[in-house]
Amino acid sequence: MKKSVILLVLLAAMVFTAGCAEESQENSTSTQAIKEGVGVIETTELEQNATLQEAQEEGGVVEVINLEQINASIQQGPVLMKIGSERCGPCNAMKPMLKELAAEYEGRARIISVDIDRSPELATYFNIGPIPDSTVIVSIKDGEYIYMKQDGGVTTDRLQARVIGLREKDIYEDLMNLALVQAEKDKS
Repeated sequence: MKKSVILLVLLAAMVFTAGCAEESQENSTSTQAIKEGVGVIETTELEQNATLQEAQEEGGVVEVINLEQINASIQQGPVLMKIGSERCGPCNAMKPMLKELAAEYEGRARIISVDIDRSPELATYFNIGPIPDSTVIVSIKDGEYIYMKQDGGVTTDRLQARVIGLREKDIYEDLMNLALVQAEKDKS
């Protein structure tokens, strides 16, 4: 019995640290970084747009499975990205709030969701540990994601900008509002 518990703990530790050493993937938004390390499900641009449109029609929260879909979402404005899992209670508790945010920011920003069980390559790419893990992506510049920090600053380091766990809706609204202001500054 003790051996089984130790084995499970070791297995869990391996799963949670699997992507930590992949520094070359950290700052690249291209699919090539994922393809080389893990392999990604590829879809055509038409399929991606259909998937994004279907998800928008289903409550406004877009379920994404690859970087191309994330990049396509960013082209239309800032993106609140929630990374979680169906098996995660707090992740499921966020769903109604995310739908409200999608309705509130419709036409100005997107709300996307990544399920680490369906897209383990994205979990590795974004260095996911505890879930839910949320960030707001303002834009892409020189091939790197620009993230909104809670203090109003921007960074290319997602770890400085993430929100871990289930938080109050106003935290996400504040981040989205800051990201919209930043996006306007970037256009000028």
